[in-house]
Amino acid sequence: MGINRRQMLTGTATFAGAIALGAPAVLGQAKPRVVVIGAGAGGATAAKYIAKQSAGAIAVTLVEPNASYQTCFHSNLYLGGMRDYPSITHDYSALTKNYGINLVKARAMAIDRDKREVVLAGDLRLPYDRLVVSPGIDLKYDSVPGWSLAAEETMPHAWKPGAQTQLLKKKLDAVPDGGVIVMVAPPNPYRCPPGPYERVSMMAYALKAAGKDRCKIFIIDPKENFSKQALFQEGWEKHYKGMIEWLGPKVHDGLKSVDPASGTVVTGFETYKNAALVNVIPAQMAGAIARDAGLANASGFCTIDPANMKSVVDANIYVVGDACIPGDMPKSAFSANSQAKVAAMMIRGELASARTFPARYTNTCWSLIATDDCVKVGGTYEPKDGKIGASSTFVSQTGEAADLRKQTQAENMGWYAGITADMFT
Repeated sequence: MGINRRQMLTGTATFAGAIALGAPAVLGQAKPRVVVIGAGAGGATAAKYIAKQSAGAIAVTLVEPNASYQTCFHSNLYLGGMRDYPSITHDYSALTKNYGINLVKARAMAIDRDKREVVLAGDLRLPYDRLVVSPGIDLKYDSVPGWSLAAEETMPHAWKPGAQTQLLKKKLDAVPDGGVIVMVAPPNPYRCPPGPYERVSMMAYALKAAGKDRCKIFIIDPKENFSKQALFQEGWEKHYKGMIEWLGPKVHDGLKSVDPASGTVVTGFETYKNAALVNVIPAQMAGAIARDAGLANASGFCTIDPANMKSVVDANIYVVGDACIPGDMPKSAFSANSQAKVAAMMIRGELASARTFPARYTNTCWSLIATDDCVKVGGTYEPKDGKIGASSTFVSQTGEAADLRKQTQAENMGWYAGITADMFT
């Protein structure tokens, strides 16, 4: 929703501070200016680390329209009833209080790269010396025949945080015993978490816990295989025997259409009629502001220099998180947090003469299959052959002992507490 100039100037004190930061030539402000678009895992981390570790030498403005952030990571645990909604919701008050970050509660409408300005509603502008773009992803609504923006209320995606997550849980809880659920899984590359296969696990967990173990979940997948596939399928057989069926493209022969009005999903192999729940996860691309600014290539995502996370088309702009092309790294919150720290270090080096080091990245993705049955995959990464390349990797193994899986779940919960504190406090 748009906001006018009067609302902007009187409705949030932080914007007044941002305006002051935006005119150093007039006001004599000597601090270099960094604007960060998007306050998720990538943007919030970048803003915090630039402000904190520059010790006030850099003026940081964080542009985010939402008052709080609901994490997609661990939203599957909310879906399964293992977390409540407040536990995955975080606000930005500590960032402004503890680090002097100017939070502008507005939507960034455009980037004027020639003038080095971020354009807000009403043509209000925030000048920058460096810009961090972390807008997350947009959905390709036309990538699933018959589905649309309007249809997401009937066939939710829950691939962006907030109302969609709550809607999917409401619909899941309403599925009757014996009801059919169809998930349309996304093609590569896709943002994860929330991982689609962990999501299916948590759906089955919630249904079984409610005594609805006659339900059936079909996964219509455009991919020939998926991450941690053997681990998930082992877990489904152990915990949810007969409840989950994964269908690859050679089996379903292509997704032909969905009909939100009737809850129908048509493939070349089978037609699923009157499904109790259809979860459509479409193809994805970088957030519109990055694409509109010319930062994305034909893939819809943004190419970056793996040595520093700079956009390859504009040396004053860094792109972190789901919107970038991360090479061997997955599109995850852990990845975004790691990339943001590299970008923050490089920006401090450029604007505050701080010491920099060669870029190194890390990631781990945990997936919960059932109570205390958690698996993980991850690695370390560095610039290599023109991309962020893997230097080491690891993955859980099938047949692991229950104690090890329980320990992995403890790591998962500890990581969530740690990374959200790292981002927001």
